[in-house]
Amino acid sequence: MELGLKLEQQLCFEVYKASSNFTKMYARVLEPYNLTFPQYLVLLVLWEENHLLTKEIGERLGLGIGTLNPIISRMIEHGRISKKQSPEDKRAWIISLTEKAEAEHGPISQAVYEKLVSCNFLDVNALMLMKNLKQLNANFEEMDL
Repeated sequence: MELGLKLEQQLCFEVYKASSNFTKMYARVLEPYNLTFPQYLVLLVLWEENHLLTKEIGERLGLGIGTLNPIISRMIEHGRISKKQSPEDKRAWIISLTEKAEAEHGPISQAVYEKLVSCNFLDVNALMLMKNLKQLNANFEEMDL
């Protein structure tokens, strides 16, 4: 038997399916808040540490400025974040949460948690899965992809 030739034997396919399913699940949870999954990721970064440069958000999420700028623009339009020029570097922009986004932190986090519980994700040894995925991603970073 030749390993790795069949689709169902490919780790990359299972990771792809899991990523796609996570995105769909989060899209459903975030829809009532008029949020996309990438916008939610930006909020997660800012809920953790507010008032970051666009570049810092991009680095934490692994997104380029060209991908991140449209996301930020839509979030500004929806009143979730504000953007002001950095006093140290006129080319850099500081992104901050608005009161609306700060107030939504609890309800959005609760909705996500309830969805994870309802689909039994927390019962599939999520900590071990996260540890393995972090190691996999660290290995990819070392490969300088």
